[in-house]
Amino acid sequence: MPLFEAIHLHKRFGQQVVLEDISLSFEENRLSGIMGPNGAGKTTCFNVLTGHYKPDRGEVRFDGQDITGRPPRLIARAGISRSFQLMNLFDEYTALENVIMALPQVRDRSFDVLHDLSANSDAQDRAAAVLERIGLKGHELALASDLPYGQRRALEIGVAMAADPKLLFLDEPTAGLGTEATAQLADLIRELRRSVTIVIIEHDMRFLFALADHIYVIHWGQVIAQGPPRALQDDKWVSRSSLGALA
Repeated sequence: MPLFEAIHLHKRFGQQVVLEDISLSFEENRLSGIMGPNGAGKTTCFNVLTGHYKPDRGEVRFDGQDITGRPPRLIARAGISRSFQLMNLFDEYTALENVIMALPQVRDRSFDVLHDLSANSDAQDRAAAVLERIGLKGHELALASDLPYGQRRALEIGVAMAADPKLLFLDEPTAGLGTEATAQLADLIRELRRSVTIVIIEHDMRFLFALADHIYVIHWGQVIAQGPPRALQDDKWVSRSSLGALA
């Protein structure tokens, strides 16, 4: 049984049908990708999968449980984390504090933020371990706003990993990154996939093809192709679309 399944999803906004009969499944301990041209519906699909939009029809299942229509906070508690295309960091806080505030034992309590951040040594130790895991050891006290862009991307992934999820969704993680930072991000994702199932929505096809075990291609609000990267290079629908040259 797949770790995560989306079954016959439909979503429209007014008269515009954005998703039409989308079905996806993500296997545990694998890295899956979702790709497609601008306007294909992939971002809407991602938001439906992670609870930010409720599908008009269809079902979403995680770890054998129906999570269709649950709000994002309950989906997160079930073991799913996500990053965002537009970074969602507290710039006025340090890297360590950003991760601390995402820890379940901190997030689920009513607390005075500044007091607890300085007093909770267990939370600090856990957050420091996350930062080491994502390559930011030594940057614990740096303000998020002062980190280079590539390290800010890594920090956002660290915030998502703070909950120790079973499934991690990454939304356009290479957006805004240069060649060197993209290569560093790829190395980080290769390391993280050893312990967490990952799904990436990505516009950089070379990046995705180098990492993914299985990729879904979405166009016109539908899945037009799927398979391992090598198979997609020869797929007639991919080759006829604007993705063909990149694939």
